Amino acid sequence: MEDQYDQTQVSLKLLNTATRKKETLQPIQGNHVRMYTCGPTVYDYAHIGNFRTYVFEDLLRRTIKFLGFEITQVMNITDVDDKTIKGAINKDVSLEEYVKPYKDAFFEDLDSLHIERAEKYPAATEYVQEMVDMIQDLMNKGFAYQGADKSIYFSIQKFPNYGCLSHLKLDELKTGASERVASDEYDKDNVADFVLWKAYDEDRDGKIYWDSPYGKGRPGWHLECSAMAMKMLGETIDIHCGGVDNMFPHHENEIAQSEACSGKKFSNMWLHSEHLIVDGKKMSKSLGNFYTLRSLLEKGYTGKQVRYLLLQTHYKTQLNFTLEGLEAAKHSLQRLDDFVLRMLNINTGSDTGEVGSILSQAIKSFAVSLADDLNISPALAAIYDMIREVNILCDDGKVGINDAQRVIDVMKKFDSIIDVISFEKVSEHVPNEVQQALERRIEARKNKDWAAADQLRDFIHDQGFVIEDTPSGAVVKKAGV
Repeated sequence: MEDQYDQTQVSLKLLNTATRKKETLQPIQGNHVRMYTCGPTVYDYAHIGNFRTYVFEDLLRRTIKFLGFEITQVMNITDVDDKTIKGAINKDVSLEEYVKPYKDAFFEDLDSLHIERAEKYPAATEYVQEMVDMIQDLMNKGFAYQGADKSIYFSIQKFPNYGCLSHLKLDELKTGASERVASDEYDKDNVADFVLWKAYDEDRDGKIYWDSPYGKGRPGWHLECSAMAMKMLGETIDIHCGGVDNMFPHHENEIAQSEACSGKKFSNMWLHSEHLIVDGKKMSKSLGNFYTLRSLLEKGYTGKQVRYLLLQTHYKTQLNFTLEGLEAAKHSLQRLDDFVLRMLNINTGSDTGEVGSILSQAIKSFAVSLADDLNISPALAAIYDMIREVNILCDDGKVGINDAQRVIDVMKKFDSIIDVISFEKVSEHVPNEVQQALERRIEARKNKDWAAADQLRDFIHDQGFVIEDTPSGAVVKKAGV
């Protein structure tokens, strides 16, 4: 058929932070992409700034598969660092007990935002021995040393390529260093050297520590990612990505310690998403513009609406998050759902075949845009252009049942990337507010907010509708129908 454009023939070009150039993705092993993404530190609920990065990584993952590649993605869970230890001590619980509710909440939030699960989610505490082994290797090769405080540090002067990702020079680091570097500073040779193993401090760490050849302590944050990435994906990976705030010093330090150990390039590509701001300002609890996904769901928005807002701005562009933007996202999703509903309800009209060329062009434009460094704006425009053209044909009676099904199939292709469209054949007489109440109830039940779920069910019943479970999910129907 004309609409079966083969998107797998398109080359995927991505902006490599290390070279500052768009490069074609060429996996090391055949057609299989190995990707590492920096995950959450589970000391609190993740905020929408975190999820901007996770949605970008989900778009990248889905695009990689859409264009015909296979993928193994690893996303770490940082369950041991200063914040998790402090939280556990303050609550007088074990580290595992403290992080569990935040870890569970993270996965619930991923599901609410329709973010595909990675293949592996290693927790840092499960790989401490691998980290100790890596430190020993670095010590043996002369890249690491023990400070007077018994902590182990990486000597960046021993790694001439330090700064290759952030394009910073060693002499600049000696006098500047960042806040994260400064927080690692104990008793070391150079202010910019970073910690590999933090020696145990009873006042700071309570009863939380691991034994090592260097005494009690715990691994440094930077080391955790390198050890888990190389353990699960190999010494050289295809793609490593995260937020722009991770670029320096975290990713820079990962490169140094990983390549010092292996003698090989750590990652062929580095991708970083830009910051999210709220109402034009940095997100801050003191400014009252700090949002978690849960706080937005409590305001009545759905995970799909939040996903769409986080998705629709190119990942290299700073995203200004506003509640007005969420309202606009709500209307955009309604337009998509209304169009799908129109296709599902077509039972008249002729299959003229004129939709074929429209669908083929739409798929091509969508695929080519995504393949150009995830250029989402023209990709979404391709969908809405297609909708407009097909609606015109519908108005003229030139779309029959078979053509409508072809349109649905193409919309499902698009939704394999954006994942915000509903394909349920709900009654055209279901008011928008009732349908939205159903979606919010589904989210509430996912989050085990039974009180909110009951209130939304009662609202739906009061409007004269009932909730019916089907093999593909809950739908609302007019009572008595």
